Amino acid sequence: MMRGLSAVTLTRAFAAISVLVFSACHPPAGAQRDATMDYAVARRQFHTRLVKQPSFPAAHPYTMPSDAFPLDYESSGLALTAWISHAPNEKAHPAVLFVHGGGGFDVEDWQMSQPFRDAGFIVMSPLLRGENGLPGEYSLFYNEVDDVLAAAEVLIRQPGVDPHRIYLAGHSAGGTIALLAALTSRRFRAAASFSGDPDFENFAKLPGADAIIPYAPGNRDEIRMRSALVFATSFKCPTRMFWGDMEDGVGEANRATVRRAKAAGLDVAGIEVEGDHHTMLVPAIADAIAFFAQQR
Repeated sequence: MMRGLSAVTLTRAFAAISVLVFSACHPPAGAQRDATMDYAVARRQFHTRLVKQPSFPAAHPYTMPSDAFPLDYESSGLALTAWISHAPNEKAHPAVLFVHGGGGFDVEDWQMSQPFRDAGFIVMSPLLRGENGLPGEYSLFYNEVDDVLAAAEVLIRQPGVDPHRIYLAGHSAGGTIALLAALTSRRFRAAASFSGDPDFENFAKLPGADAIIPYAPGNRDEIRMRSALVFATSFKCPTRMFWGDMEDGVGEANRATVRRAKAAGLDVAGIEVEGDHHTMLVPAIADAIAFFAQQR
């Protein structure tokens, strides 16, 4: 959240998208121009310009669970940290880089990825710039992509991790960031987004969004560079996009993104499961685990 904003968190603001219905027939400005441009190339030509000082609520004190340990990583010169699970044994295991929802990291975010650990995956959850007292400014779905990719490079070097079986997943704001990372890098074997929104136009239209958007409000280039829908032909690994049947607006944007990716011959699919922004996770993660297993 931004300094001066009351108790509204980024997670609540992002979840609010699911109760608003937007048309996916009108893509963000620049969509036609960028239809064939690779997102990684576009990122090299663009730098977000933040005009507000991001801030998060004070992190709640917590005790790290016994099934996790801290792991430092560096992104864009920033000293950041992540939580990672222990390898079950000495064999090489597949790993999931799990991107949590917005507003800071907590034990509940770690518990959310438990099904992946139960299925035999090593799980790493990176804390992103500006969160939980970490250095850097939160840019709302842009520079955080660099953090995710930097964390992935550290993950592949960990004992017990099979560097050829690195998967990417994320929920809510983390699902959006996961989609953008899957457009950027070939590092991942497959990716899954849970309740992510590939059309940042949706977020930018939310009532009060200007208060938490860190760039100049209305900047069309900033919007399109945070929209996986615009660059849907750039997915670099098989990707599944999940949303709940009670999330009206998110489903439309996901379907539109899938249509564009499929038209380009990419292995991208959208799956609607039962539930709202949070309850959809149980069936969606189960489906994602099966999907990842097929890519091994």
